[in-house]
Amino acid sequence: MVADSLKWTTRDLEVMPDDGGWKRYEIVDGELYVTDAPHIRHQGAANRISTRLEVWSDETGLGHAYQTPGLVFTPTDAVIPDVVWASHQRLAAGIDQAGHFIIAPELVVEILSEGAQNQQRDKEFKLKLYSLHGVQEYWIVDWQAQTIAVYRHSEGMLRLVGTFSPQDELTSPLLPGFSLRVQAVFQ
Repeated sequence: MVADSLKWTTRDLEVMPDDGGWKRYEIVDGELYVTDAPHIRHQGAANRISTRLEVWSDETGLGHAYQTPGLVFTPTDAVIPDVVWASHQRLAAGIDQAGHFIIAPELVVEILSEGAQNQQRDKEFKLKLYSLHGVQEYWIVDWQAQTIAVYRHSEGMLRLVGTFSPQDELTSPLLPGFSLRVQAVFQ
């Protein structure tokens, strides 16, 4: 079929209109996804997670956190997660000239946006994409339910290890000594 052979690529993204940041363009397996600027609570959760990760990074010297970086895995897989954390080793080997990640950061965080299609993309399509490309840990943050679902790489794929509620303390073997009170993400 002709329709199956038509896939969006990173080259197509280069000519998308610049609307001052009101739209986010992502490609997963050649499928184009366009989303509006996120809700302020979405942005607040991303900021708090990124800040805590960066403070921990400053204390340990192990890497850095970034908000809304470009991840370009292949010409047909290019996404913009809300937060990532990467070790110095991955940063040294995995950034292109334009400042995009071309290898997976160790940790990817997606904050769920409203809408069934947006949530399916983060919970299913991106979960598979991040699994395939070697993300070690994936957090899906639901700012409305105030939970964080944590997936860790095991046996070749990301698997759910738990869903954390506001009263829980989130730690990670990936981030030695890091601790995050879930409630603090949603203040």
